[in-house]
Formats: sequence, structure tokens, C-alpha cells
Amino acid sequence: MQILGIDYGDSRIGIAKSDPFGWTAQGLETINWKGNLSQPVQRIKELVREYNIEKIVVGFPKNMNGTIGPRGEKTQEFIEKLSGAVSVEIIKWDERLTTVAANRTMHEMGVKTSKKKGLVDQIAAVYILQGYLDSIGK
Repeated sequence: MQILGIDYGDSRIGIAKSDPFGWTAQGLETINWKGNLSQPVQRIKELVREYNIEKIVVGFPKNMNGTIGPRGEKTQEFIEKLSGAVSVEIIKWDERLTTVAANRTMHEMGVKTSKKKGLVDQIAAVYILQGYLDSIGK
């Protein structure tokens, strides 16, 4: 069973996918986009077909106190648009601190700032998906 992990952002969307056994998450790509949600939704739809994705895990930002702010509302809009385009289960996954962890990982690896932008979103998507995979205990 292949699962897609998504770190949704205003200009970049990090994509990760599981291995065929659902044990580990690997970064797949970063979708750069501006303004029109149809473009990234179309690309995700292609990835769902290409990799026979059965489930999508979308990082859902909550405030530290558990409430949903403007970022969460934008992510919800994205999820609604995506669910209209693909016929797979979409799971919201608490993503608090995943971008912080991704930035720390890249800093520890010595990744140059110029390369960080596209990579941080993919690594955050890996953290989101790996957290989900670990929780279902495969």
C-alpha cells in the first residue's frame, strides 16, 4: 500500500511517499505554485495515478494550544479541493513543529541556505508521513 505525505504551503508543497510496505517515507518532490490551486492539485492527482496511492496524509497545522488558525483554514481549503479531485482517503495529521524539525535536520546535514527552500518542504512531508506510518505500527 503506497501512501502520499503532503506538507502544504502557500508557494511550495512538499511531497513524500511511502515504500510499498508502508514502513518508511521518502521525499519525492516539491511542487512550486502561486495563486492557482488547480495546478498542484492536478500534479498530486498525477502522482496518485502514477504510484497507485491508496491514502494521502496531509500535514494539518494547529496552533500550539490546539486551535485552528488562518494556516489551518487555508490547509482545509486545499484538502477540500484535493478531495474533489482524487478518490482516495485523505487524513489530516497534526504537523506542529515538523518544519522546525526539517530545518534542524538540514542544518545538521550542512545543507546550504540556497538549497533549503525546496528541500525543507519535502523533509517536512517525510516527517508528516513517517509520523503517520509509525502511528499505524506497520
